[in-house]
Amino acid sequence: MEVLRCRPLAVALALAAAACGPATSPSGPVATPGEWREFEGSWNAAGSRRTIALGEGRRASIIELRGTMLLVGPQRPGVGFRSDVIALADSKTGLVGRSVWTDERGEQVFSELKGEGTAAKNRVTGTILGGTGRYAGATGNYEFSWEFVIEAEDGSIQGRAVGLKGRIRPGEPGAGGSRK
Repeated sequence: MEVLRCRPLAVALALAAAACGPATSPSGPVATPGEWREFEGSWNAAGSRRTIALGEGRRASIIELRGTMLLVGPQRPGVGFRSDVIALADSKTGLVGRSVWTDERGEQVFSELKGEGTAAKNRVTGTILGGTGRYAGATGNYEFSWEFVIEAEDGSIQGRAVGLKGRIRPGEPGAGGSRK
């Protein structure tokens, strides 16, 4: 009887150990060089915003965000990334920023962000500038609309990307970026 009570515990421990193992992912480049890979996904982030007034009806903000990006689709460059963003948003001229996506192996994708910057037109476009490891020399683009979920008086913010979609083309092995 004691053996039967221990068996479910042993099975649960074995499943937990298997779940904690390394994720399986391709060890090579994200795709064949020159081949476009399309993706869609979700991106949730939290951080801070510091704002100054630039006269009546105009504001400028420094935004720093950190979050999680999950991609879907058979051609996605990876499943999940930690995302970091630093941006300057001006209510008159729009948004300019930089983003770094870091995958489970520590390899990174670098991009620049540009946006329209108003509440009515908050479309953001990203241009992939390369990266490290298997993302070295990668190019591509993506787009989304940003939606603030929480905007606190102390500058704390949380938000999400709506309609995130894009494409990436890997570079030639050894091209661009730097190896981590």
